[in-house]
Amino acid sequence: MADERARYFRRLRRLRNSARRWSVLAGGLGGAAAVLTPYAGLGLPDAAWAGAAGSAIAIAAWRWADHRALAAVPAPPALDPAEAAARSRARLVAAVERLPVGPGVLAEVRRVRSRMALRGTAAAEPWARLDRAALTLAGLAGRLTGLAEPAVREAAEADRSLRELANRVAGVERAAKLTPQSPLDEVHATLVAQLEDGVAAYERLVVAAAGYVAEDARPDTAHPAAARLTEATDLLHGVASALAELRTPLRAPQPGR
Repeated sequence: MADERARYFRRLRRLRNSARRWSVLAGGLGGAAAVLTPYAGLGLPDAAWAGAAGSAIAIAAWRWADHRALAAVPAPPALDPAEAAARSRARLVAAVERLPVGPGVLAEVRRVRSRMALRGTAAAEPWARLDRAALTLAGLAGRLTGLAEPAVREAAEADRSLRELANRVAGVERAAKLTPQSPLDEVHATLVAQLEDGVAAYERLVVAAAGYVAEDARPDTAHPAAARLTEATDLLHGVASALAELRTPLRAPQPGR
């Protein structure tokens, strides 16, 4: 959404410039009518000059009235810098999302930013493993249909929960560093253990999903494409043999035989 204060002053400036232009035009047409009418007498051209001058004067008056009415309205307050920055980011994100590769780029940027925020904490390594597993599962999601759909929903919920737990681990770890022998050390160790177990369980789920996709895609018989290629190969071998026989000259029969 655009800055309302900037929009207000932009509209006020446009009205003032329009009123000035019409005032200059009205003055020029009015002066021409005042000079030419007594000089050549009243006639049809004089009516045109007078009509144009009157119209320009009326429009100029309306523009000045609109400008005064808008100027009487208090200008909207200036935006807070943080709010202005948030709106600028929102406009930039919306513009990038409209691009064909925009959603993927934004997802990668958010992933890298989240990983950088956890750098140097005990949650960084589990977060990286979770990222790799989540990307692998996203590549398999289109084939996890039917009986596997509840597992996909459960994995999405687990992904959000584990990422929240990783951020909590990082927050507790930073708070524990403020004082030596902090009582938060035990809580931090418990949270790290929970995070490790959760990420390991998520990885096992991804492995199971890959196994499901592999078994679901494995046919009981040979692939149709392979069968067609085998038939085509046999046909070409037969044609080649026939051509070879046609090109071999027939031996003339020997006398006495």
